[in-house]
Amino acid sequence: MGLSPEQVAAYRRDGYLVLPGVLGAADLRTLRAAVDDLLAGARGVPAGNALYDLEDSHRPDAPRVRRLKLPHRHHPAFDALIRDERLLAPMRSLLGESLRLQTSKLNLKSAGYGAAVEWHQDWAFYPYTNDDVLALGVMLDDFTPDNGPMLVLPGTHTGPIHDHTGGGVFCGAIDVTRTRLDLAAAVPALGPAGSITLHHARLVHGSALNTSGRSRHFLLYEVMAADAWPLAGSAHYTDLAEFDSRMLCGTSTLQPRLTAVPVRMPLPRPPDAGSLYQTQKHLDHRYFEVAR
Repeated sequence: MGLSPEQVAAYRRDGYLVLPGVLGAADLRTLRAAVDDLLAGARGVPAGNALYDLEDSHRPDAPRVRRLKLPHRHHPAFDALIRDERLLAPMRSLLGESLRLQTSKLNLKSAGYGAAVEWHQDWAFYPYTNDDVLALGVMLDDFTPDNGPMLVLPGTHTGPIHDHTGGGVFCGAIDVTRTRLDLAAAVPALGPAGSITLHHARLVHGSALNTSGRSRHFLLYEVMAADAWPLAGSAHYTDLAEFDSRMLCGTSTLQPRLTAVPVRMPLPRPPDAGSLYQTQKHLDHRYFEVAR
């Protein structure tokens, strides 16, 4: 279940892979039922909390959730999935035998209004001592050109870390009017439900508003080699025991591996750092259309 040499080479070159057909119909039924279980609790919720990131148009009597935060901590199906060999094996091909989970999230782009995510690099949020860091995405629905699939700029994982500030604070998004990024080169990550994506933490990516009549649910896990340690000002862990509790396979180490990788610290922190969508509102010039 590991990657072929050709797939590894493509990831090193482009910074991403799409692997179709990794999960089957039974897996998808289990995961979709778990999503439904968590979403049922959003009714009556007045504001975002530790589980729900809510659309601006959310009402307690008409809930609209744009992200489930840390779903692996809120439902056993999502915790079990990231420990499944079908997901671990391809990551080991890219990161080595010892893997650690940073976090998880489930981005829910509902039909007709699912929020866009501005161009960004995950690495801008959490630089580490080395960049053997990636995000694994699970397509819980078919990803098509019109339902807001992830868009990637191949090869940008080997380039600079772009400025992600706006309004004087870290906003988690790139003002593309201040860069030379070739957005015409963007490639959508498309595939049937059950496909997975792997993208490098330094890869520039984003996604547009869902303009279709179909949902687009995207489960994401952020994973790194065990010898990648967070730099001050980025990812926060309670203590060493909690840090090591996130190991998915292999062994932990007290010897971080240091490599010469570009870094920008995610500072100054915005007042609404708990929500990517709120944080990106500080961006001076938005690229993607927003729901009206």
